[in-house]
Amino acid sequence: MKSGSSQEAMMSGEEAPTLQPEQEKQTDEEPPPAASEAPQQSGSSSPAAAEEKPLSIRALVLTGYGGYDKVKLQVKTQKQQLAAGEVLVRVKACGLNFAELMGKQGLYELLPPPPVTLGMEGSGVIEAVGEDVKDRKVGDRVIMLIRSGMYQEVVVVAAGNTFPMPEQMSFEEGAALPVNYLTAYLMLFESANLKPGKSVLVHMAAGGVGVAVTQLCQTVPDVTVFGTASASKHEIISQGGVTHPIDYRTKDYVEEVRKISPNGVDIVLDPLGGSDTQKGFSLLKPLGMLIVFGAANCVTGQKKNLLAMAKTWYNQLSLSMLKLMQTNKGVCGFHLGYIPDEQLIIRTMGKLLELYSQGKIKPRIDSCYHFEEATDAMKRMHERQNIGKVILLPEAKKEEVVPKSNPEPVENVEKTEAAANEKKEETTEEVKAEG
Repeated sequence: MKSGSSQEAMMSGEEAPTLQPEQEKQTDEEPPPAASEAPQQSGSSSPAAAEEKPLSIRALVLTGYGGYDKVKLQVKTQKQQLAAGEVLVRVKACGLNFAELMGKQGLYELLPPPPVTLGMEGSGVIEAVGEDVKDRKVGDRVIMLIRSGMYQEVVVVAAGNTFPMPEQMSFEEGAALPVNYLTAYLMLFESANLKPGKSVLVHMAAGGVGVAVTQLCQTVPDVTVFGTASASKHEIISQGGVTHPIDYRTKDYVEEVRKISPNGVDIVLDPLGGSDTQKGFSLLKPLGMLIVFGAANCVTGQKKNLLAMAKTWYNQLSLSMLKLMQTNKGVCGFHLGYIPDEQLIIRTMGKLLELYSQGKIKPRIDSCYHFEEATDAMKRMHERQNIGKVILLPEAKKEEVVPKSNPEPVENVEKTEAAANEKKEETTEEVKAEG
């Protein structure tokens, strides 16, 4: 990220820069170009040309808080207009994160209110660059990290929010890297100061962050990893580097850890919250560190569960400074979205890409779903079926026939999003998603 403006776009809580919508809808007599058509650009943006040939792109839009039916596959007609320092990227793959599941229920405070295009990370190919972009060019394969708006076929982002992909990296791996591996690296090495010989307990060890944590722990000599996951995943996470897999569904993981390490562990990484945070604190050795980076216990169904939220909040860890002094333990929180230091993000991404090139880390791709199958993808993650990263693919399924119009009335997204966030996109067409 080159400038403060790019970091502000990613971390301010507003949606990252997007294409500006056409002022008028396309008619049936003049259908928009197919979503797969790429803008003809040689190296810089050309607003005049874009006005003659507006882009028609598919996007996954959160239309309201609730169940899977609130995430709709829609088509936007937009004209291309790049500001200085921006690039236009054809998105090839997107990462699905637990934050999107929470955002769907209105539990992710950094996501702008609906209607809003989801997605924080992705990979693709630059198709046009704006003025003052010196270190990116048309044809570059890049990884992107933004606040929201990634789940669409074409996206405009600040050049500083893109990172060149290693030659051997696939688009799926590129989309799987930023959120999970930045989170894992910063927790382990910036917050917890992981050193040789230490022990780490990570929950949801088969998920994206869990796999990243396990791989990064192996870059430090003699680190013991305890990982909770359902029994069916133990063989795979053991092969991936988890020293002691624990089935949290049938066993008390606190007792299991104590059997192997009576004194507990040095680091606990907690994405669960509630009573599990208390258990994690109890497992810490003196001078140990508990890092809370999520509240997955709040998400128990498709829609917001007030009882689960209340239970999680009621059972949350409460400590006094005296208690911390007496136990010689540390507690801290981590949230990637609130990291204000753009140079830290740049440096860490550089380290991660170097580790990838050295073969020391490699994102594990659990499954890939087309945008039409977003419901299935979210269900897989919500039900904890995935081992590694779930990826969304913007490209339409080959067998799919995209209708030119929807017989049912389509919500005017431009009007409602403009009221919510002043600069949203206008929907001209909605494609029915599976599920």
